[in-house]
Amino acid sequence: MSPMSLISILDQVPENSASSYSSRFNSEGMELNMEASAFTAPKFLVIGHRGHGMNIMQSSDSRMEAIKENTILSFNSAAKFPIDFIEFNVQVTKDDYPVIFHDDFLFSQENGTVYEKRVNDMSLEEFLWFGPQREAGKQGKSLLRKSKDGKILRWNVQTDDSFCTLAEAFRKVDSSLGFNIELKFDDNIVYHQDHLTHVLQVILQVVSEYAKDRPIIFSSFHPDAAQLVWKLQNTYPVFFLTNCGTQVYPDVRRNSLEEAIKVCLEGGLQGIVSEIKGVFRNPGAVPKIKEANLSLLTYGKLNNVPEAVCMQHLMGIDGVIVDFVQEISHAVDDMIVKPLNESLKGGNEEQKKAKSNLQFSQQELSFLLKLIPELIRRSFVVMPPFLPLFWAVVVD
Repeated sequence: MSPMSLISILDQVPENSASSYSSRFNSEGMELNMEASAFTAPKFLVIGHRGHGMNIMQSSDSRMEAIKENTILSFNSAAKFPIDFIEFNVQVTKDDYPVIFHDDFLFSQENGTVYEKRVNDMSLEEFLWFGPQREAGKQGKSLLRKSKDGKILRWNVQTDDSFCTLAEAFRKVDSSLGFNIELKFDDNIVYHQDHLTHVLQVILQVVSEYAKDRPIIFSSFHPDAAQLVWKLQNTYPVFFLTNCGTQVYPDVRRNSLEEAIKVCLEGGLQGIVSEIKGVFRNPGAVPKIKEANLSLLTYGKLNNVPEAVCMQHLMGIDGVIVDFVQEISHAVDDMIVKPLNESLKGGNEEQKKAKSNLQFSQQELSFLLKLIPELIRRSFVVMPPFLPLFWAVVVD
């Protein structure tokens, strides 16, 4: 496919952005070839980050404070749009209940003093006491959050909701929505295998009891946990999460896409979830991942930019984890699904397969990546403040 063809596709976005919802695939639509340890998604996947999107305290974009992340309300709000999965983070309390929460610590304030508690050191009852309560008239403990720059801020959102357990999510969230369950572990702790095994078995017991026909993907930044969960079960695909060097860790397995491929092949895993900046810096890794019979999903702020998402589809990436669920799901429908369906009308099966599996040379990919800043500029009256810096790094 030529670069000019890409521009043609990107220019096909209708003036009226309202789109008809694409049907969410069910468990029969997710192909998992256990013999080959391969995961094949039937379509380009859109996955809601922590449900309807993550929260950023004091963000200049009100969408980052719209709905409390990782809650039943956030999950079901995301389910109203044509997405395939929601992604959320699971930890286990000290009394062995899997709960959904991203950070390692909860922060609160009592008598003017701020204190922190590690999620894994709390009982389920203690954990659920923080934030809004489900029972009318019941007042929970105040909830604060530590920002990336170290500030402790009030966790204020426009629409709040209570914390929840993994079992609750299975019972209360739209059953047609797939779950991408991130197995959350503290980066600063060295875990022994017996501890990892116990935590994973507690989570797997809940999944076994409640999942039924719901599509499930496991993922983890912890390479040993990712490999171990595949050893403990072979029903659901497991993806290794990596920021591929955008942050450097002592464990070299976490620092590049090449190392991520090794982790997957050594452990029999089905795919990689990468920070998108790392993929755009190293587009040649995408065909290597495909040659290894692995799937590739991405996460990161750039996944909230429609053109960057469309680019990933053209590169052969299998799906994106996004915060702006409404905007990106509709953009994918308009920019990818509808044009692709139109192009597949007529022709034999081989022609259809060729059209749906686009291939680029390294030179073409390099050219296309340099087009994105201009395409983004055309899409925003004012470019979000993080984009110039991101693209300076990406296309350097």
